Formats: sequence, structure tokens, C-alpha cells
Amino acid sequence: MNYPVIKAASYCLVHTPNLMYHNGSTQVVERIRDESSEYLKKLKQHIRNFEEAVKYPPNQVYIGNMKPEDLSKINQPWYDNPVEDAQTSGEFGDIIPEDVFYGFMKIVDAFDLVLLEESFVKEIKPKIQQMAYTTEEDIARIGEGVSIGKIEELTHSKDAEGLYLGERMVGCVKKAHNIDETLSAHVMVENLATKASAVLTLRMLLQKNNISPEEIDYVIETSEEACGDMNQRGGGNFAKAIAAMAGCNNATGCDIRAFCAGPAHGIVNAASLVQAGVFKNVVVLGGGAAAKLGMNGKDHVKKGMPVLEDVLGGFAVLISENDGKNPVIRTDLVGKHTVGAGSSPQAVITSLVAEPLDKEGRKIPDVDRYAVEMQNPEITRPAGAGDVPQSNYKMIGALAVKRNELERRELMNFVQTHGMPGFAPTQGHIPSGVPFIGFARKFILKGEINTAMIIGKGSLFLGRMTDLFDGVSFIIEKNAGKTPQEKGLDKEEIKTLIARAMKEVAEKLLNSTQ
Repeated sequence: MNYPVIKAASYCLVHTPNLMYHNGSTQVVERIRDESSEYLKKLKQHIRNFEEAVKYPPNQVYIGNMKPEDLSKINQPWYDNPVEDAQTSGEFGDIIPEDVFYGFMKIVDAFDLVLLEESFVKEIKPKIQQMAYTTEEDIARIGEGVSIGKIEELTHSKDAEGLYLGERMVGCVKKAHNIDETLSAHVMVENLATKASAVLTLRMLLQKNNISPEEIDYVIETSEEACGDMNQRGGGNFAKAIAAMAGCNNATGCDIRAFCAGPAHGIVNAASLVQAGVFKNVVVLGGGAAAKLGMNGKDHVKKGMPVLEDVLGGFAVLISENDGKNPVIRTDLVGKHTVGAGSSPQAVITSLVAEPLDKEGRKIPDVDRYAVEMQNPEITRPAGAGDVPQSNYKMIGALAVKRNELERRELMNFVQTHGMPGFAPTQGHIPSGVPFIGFARKFILKGEINTAMIIGKGSLFLGRMTDLFDGVSFIIEKNAGKTPQEKGLDKEEIKTLIARAMKEVAEKLLNSTQ
């Protein structure tokens, strides 16, 4: 069978410490409770600069400059052991500074909601012009800026939320409606941040892989934000808005939402569309979540750490028709956490890992690498959540032991050889399996591994509509080469047969009337 392939993958990080301070949900709630909070006073002392964020080892892994296993060779805490020769540009994507990102929020703004201060615009324009994936049209969209007085007037009247670099206000985002809370300034900041980070990532995907935007047929956006108004709060469509800003003029698209499991659902849907022949090239992507910036900030400050949740993440994966070369997605070996599966850890791992492997008689150790919830443990440990990836790998290994596919004494070795350290920012949907897709493709093409399983899990109960858990998994494996299509009739042969049959019917009717 000609399965769809993963043709390219890209990943972007945006260092946004000021968005974290002013728009992260933990900080917003704290400010509502107590504007003179001791936490907020101390927080600024724990904010990293751009260079520190770039040199942070997990961030270098995320954009492809280091392998996940390289983190095992670096002493923890990783934030005390920076990568001295770190680069802002990687094989998979780039790390973007906050001032440039504000410019991109203005570039992707279709309704003049983002206002940037005029002297700030003069500072960022040259930086944006030098980027490999920007256009003259982008520069024109930024404009010349407005006076600081105009920005202060809007923020003081609560008609806009400020954009800051330290203590300096450099712009604002206006509300899009006087009454509708779904179009408030705060929500528009979140949605524009999601859109801008996704546009950056998609442009990186196209530019770094020499792909024409005109080749993209369909875009599926899988972040955790929702754009709409009071009449359809999650109506969308981020996907089409993002495609437009990346020049994908032949594409349409839609948004898929499933909390942290959204990207895995999106990729399964994309693979199915390609295999069915509906579309040839489908991009699955997601921008960052401003609300989750600094989510565990209180615990980081208590522990005397830098606040590590200061980056927005973005990802984009291109799924295309089988080319006989790139790794395939086995659409016949998809795992799913069903309604009746139960939410115990064993039930979840069984449905997502064991059941799809059972379809082809495979064992758990037969998969070379598993990509689970790839949260960075330095972020989650201080908050009491432990090392999330390692816990998942232990559960997968334990299930293999229970199924007599692995000796108990080999459990920790299984964790080391089939797993990897977590390296993704805690942006909900971002770490859920997809950060390894770029590496899986690379490793398979180089012959270092043959198979990988991507596991996305989600917490549907957060929406208060159900108490159910969620999850989807799929297998990526080495391409065995394009298989010849089953012998069938082409269009011309079918036309000839129809014409011949019609002729025979006409002759019979003619003979019967004579």
C-alpha cells in the first residue's frame, strides 16, 4: 500500500518574557488577586535574556541543533550548563526574539488591532528585513508606527493591552469589539500570538525545505486557542488565516481541537486525506499558547530558578503522497483511546501502544523510539509533576513486561534506548509527541532507526463537558518504496468500454425494432 509520507517538519521558538509577565494566565490571575503580589515583584529577577534562552540546551534540541539524547550528556540543571556555541538558527527552525515577534504580530494583523510605537518600528524594521522568510509586503504591513501618546491613551482607557520590552511600552493590541469578550484585547493578544508563531513556523518549513507555498493544498491548525466571536466562540479559521500569510494561495484548511492531543489527531486526519487522494500536500501545524507562558512560574521562583516557560512553541509537518523515499505514516496501525477504554494509566497505554501493534503482530520493543509527552522535566519537576516523559516510558516498558515481551531486569534499559529526555516547552499541544517527528524523519532517512511511534494525549475534562481522557497514536517507519498500483482500468479504458457498451445496446435496440 502507498502510505502517505512525512516530507518535512519545522519547529520554531519565540522568546517572549514580557508576554509571559503580562499575559501568561498564572500572572494575570495573580495580578487580579493582588497587584502588589510578592511573586510578581520577584518574578522580574528570574527572567532570562534572549541569549540565555538561546543557549538553553533543550531549546537547541527543539530547533534541531542537538539530538534529544545529547541532553543525557549534560549535567542538570541544564540552565546552569549553557551551550556556548548555540545558534539562533537550526536545522528545523529558528529562535526568534520578542521585539521581532511584535513586528510579526503586526504583520499578521488583518484588522489594524496592533499598534507599534514609531521609534520602535524604526528599530525592528532592519532586523525583519534581514530575515530569510520575510517579504517587502511584510515591511509595508508594519507601517511607520504611531505616537506613544496614542498607545498610552488606548491602554489607560482599557481599550487595548500593552506590549512591553522591560519597562518600555512599545505597542498595544486593541480590542476588536466594545462588548464581546471573545474579541477583547486580552483574547486578541493570545490569538495574534498563536497566528504569528504559526506563520513563522510555516514559512520556516517552506523556506528551509525549498517547498513552494503553491504546492500546499490543505492546512490543519491544531493549537489550543480558538478564534471566533460571541456567536461562534471557536468558529475558526486559524488554518486559512495562517495559510494566507504564508502565500499558500492554493490551500484551504480547518482547525482541529483536542487539547494536547490535537496535533496527533491532525496528523492522522491529514494522512487519511492524502492517502484517500483528496489532497496531495497537507500541512499540520500549531502556534504557541500565550496563556501557558509562566504557567509554573511560582514554583520556579520559589526554587530560585529562572522562569523557563518564557518561550512560545510552534511546529509544522508536511504530509504528502508516497515518494518512495521519505518515512511513511502507517494509517492501518493507528492507536486510539476509545470512549470505553477507561482512564487508568494501563488502559491508556494499552489502547495507544499495544493495540495498534497487535494489529500486525508486533511487540512493544519492536518500535525503535517512542515519542510521548515530551515536556522538559526541569519545568515540571519544581511543580511536583516529576519527569513526565520518563514516567510514560516506564509505563510502556512495564506493559511490555506484563505482556512477556520484555524481561523485568531490562525495564530501565528499555527506557533509555526506546525513550529520550523531554525537551519541549510546556505549551500543552506542543510537547505532545510531535517535537520528535523531525528527528524521526531524519533518523529513519539516515538508517539510524526504522520505526517510531508518536503518542498524543489530551485532557478533555478540562473543558467541563466530559470527564473523559483522550489520545491518538501513529507509527512512522522506513519507506519500503512505492508499490505498484493494483491492476485496474485507467480513465481512457473506462471511456472506451462505456462507449462500446452503449454502441452494443443501441445496435440491439435498433435490431429489435426492425
